[in-house]
Amino acid sequence: MSSPIKSSHTLEQVEFDQFRVFLKDACGIALGENKQYLVANRVRRLLEEYNLPNFAELVKALKMNSNRRLRDQVIDVMTTNETFWFRDGYPYEYLKNVLLPDLMAPANKMYGPLRIWSAACSSGQEPYSLSMIAEEYKRKSMGALARPVQVVATDLSSIVLEQARQGMYDRLSVMRGLSVERRNQFFTTIDANNWQINQTVRERVEFRPLNLMDSYAALGRFDIVFCRNVLIYFNAELKLKILQKIHASLKPGGVLFLGSSEGVGAASNLFEMVRCEPGILYRAI
Repeated sequence: MSSPIKSSHTLEQVEFDQFRVFLKDACGIALGENKQYLVANRVRRLLEEYNLPNFAELVKALKMNSNRRLRDQVIDVMTTNETFWFRDGYPYEYLKNVLLPDLMAPANKMYGPLRIWSAACSSGQEPYSLSMIAEEYKRKSMGALARPVQVVATDLSSIVLEQARQGMYDRLSVMRGLSVERRNQFFTTIDANNWQINQTVRERVEFRPLNLMDSYAALGRFDIVFCRNVLIYFNAELKLKILQKIHASLKPGGVLFLGSSEGVGAASNLFEMVRCEPGILYRAI
């Protein structure tokens, strides 16, 4: 039997427009007007899984909000992007070599746990990379940390959050940015094709559901925020609102890492740009 959607031509403009409204309302992502093929390609499997005869029925089900899991799955396939261990390298090296020594200085012990937020964490590679860096720094410091490190990891998709909590990754996943040395040091081999992150690394990370368009107040305040390769999916207005809320969630002088192709734009009055050589970070003013 052929798939319900064979090409973008079967996705009517009115249905596509309704889907764009749903996605923007649900998670703030503004789809371009020429993304019919992308949408059709990503949701084809869901049409088959839920026995929906066409795209119109999918849009109808989403508008009625009658199936929460279907809604979550649609958001998941439309927002999940490639993720890597230690992506781009420099944020993690700067964290280990500059930020952690500074924030772990005896004068900072009074400020309690060192808190890092991994926003839009997807399947967990970023927050677990941060936890591994904390563990490496701890071992370098003779097994002690002046301040415990807490990593809060959030994502819109409950599906990827559940995957991330398990800390289980297949061969393809562990090959993307993870060195053999770190794999051997921080993972337990389950079988020839699957590895699980060690408990020491997992227990430092707390996963929570969060829509970046909602309030961040319940998360508390952070020393460092990683919000990398996320803002490129929002329009200028939403990007500014998110950056304003991130600034409010940072402690005075707190640090924000964005993706290599991202910047603070209209929120430049809230952040000071700092060159890491290589790379850039933004310090809250």
